[in-house]
Amino acid sequence: MKLKTEVVTKKNKDLKKVKELLVASFPKEQRSPFWLLLLTSKTKEIDFLSFYHEDVLCGFTYITTIGNITFVVYLAVCHDMWSKGYGSAILAEIQSMHQDNKLILYIDRCDEKTSDYEKCLKRKKFYEKNGYMETGYLVETRKIVQEILVKNGKFDEEEFVQFFKKHSGGLIKPKLFKVAE
Repeated sequence: MKLKTEVVTKKNKDLKKVKELLVASFPKEQRSPFWLLLLTSKTKEIDFLSFYHEDVLCGFTYITTIGNITFVVYLAVCHDMWSKGYGSAILAEIQSMHQDNKLILYIDRCDEKTSDYEKCLKRKKFYEKNGYMETGYLVETRKIVQEILVKNGKFDEEEFVQFFKKHSGGLIKPKLFKVAE
């Protein structure tokens, strides 16, 4: 499935839908203000992209690339298009845009005690099906602990910390934890 990609700007025809999808897909404590995403996406390191299939919005991503690391901050697929291959197609587009890069993303930690355990497990299996692997690390940001997945290489703790140092101008130093075996 080939998707059409558009840069998300204030002039994007589906700006309101992209914002609504962000709000519907990520809890408040896990998302940045939409205006901030638009502002920071003007830098060369960030791609804020909407994806279309036959001119119908199917999802968006917000990714940061510094050096050989691409961090998928947000990936959302329109809810009525779930389980139809659009998420995999978007991940394939990200991969083709950053062929030689290590791809990193966070997912909610799959804890059997949580009410959305099955949903979390399904999400993790989706990423694993698309080539992402467990790193053995958790990260805490905004007082939320999430699992780190990687594709196209091994996770390197120091490299990751340096990435965030560059990305945030030294303002963000993620707290990393090795997963207990």
